[in-house]
Amino acid sequence: MNSDDLGSFLRIAEAMSLSAASRSSGTPKSSLSRTLSRLEGEIGAKLFERGPQVLRLTEAGRILLTHARRVMDELNEASAALDGVTGQPRGILKVSAATTFAIGLVAPMLPRFLQDYPDLRIHLDAENRIVDLPKEDIDVAIRIGVMSDSDLIASKLGGIELWPCASPSYLSERGTPRTPYELADHELLGWTDHPSIWCFRDSSACDHCVSVAVGSVIPEPAVLQVILENGGGIGRLPDFLARSLVEQGRLVRLLPDFQTETVEVHAVYAAHRSLSSKVRVFIDALRVHLTR
Repeated sequence: MNSDDLGSFLRIAEAMSLSAASRSSGTPKSSLSRTLSRLEGEIGAKLFERGPQVLRLTEAGRILLTHARRVMDELNEASAALDGVTGQPRGILKVSAATTFAIGLVAPMLPRFLQDYPDLRIHLDAENRIVDLPKEDIDVAIRIGVMSDSDLIASKLGGIELWPCASPSYLSERGTPRTPYELADHELLGWTDHPSIWCFRDSSACDHCVSVAVGSVIPEPAVLQVILENGGGIGRLPDFLARSLVEQGRLVRLLPDFQTETVEVHAVYAAHRSLSSKVRVFIDALRVHLTR
């Protein structure tokens, strides 16, 4: 019984589905099935009762699950501790980020990062969902906005400004707002259909908060960007997404004399991962990238 087989069993047991375990781990379903059969052969007992849609742990499976979790936790902690002692980041670093932030924040810094640490390989999970880090064996996740209480450690990376933007064609047709209050006369696009307030601070440190009646709702900033470029209205984009488009003249940053809202960016990881040099160097590199 080896640690790889135990890790596969743990993923199957937590997902209670071979298909779900295959999707979350990137391991072919057939390989997981063979691993399960091999384990059952070594133990001499069935680990799961197989139903039409889901699996159910047998008593042998429940016993093994308790020990497998402890063994894998200890192996992960030992690996992280040794990694920290040697100071040589190596192996696979599993990172999770929402699609826009994977594209706009993580991907641009990876080529240089991987040059600096040639013994590291990155597995980047770019999905718009909150992952369960321990369950899915993720080393570090990028989270945006206010952090909720959890057993995870959150390391602040910096802040992202939200730039109100529109295309030159839209502004030539509808005019350019000169104050926050003139936004009400325009077609506004938002990330949510909940009532929104956009806040701006002028050079005298006075705040101007306006209630925004959002027309269309576009939750994905990368999709919102395309709509804005094609004259769809005014919307707020993360500065890292908008900056190059503004420099190229494809979008116009509105109300540039006002300071706009900033959302915080955190790297989130389980406590034992903090011992790992590969997590530390990744967070440091991402923090530097955000401040450029």
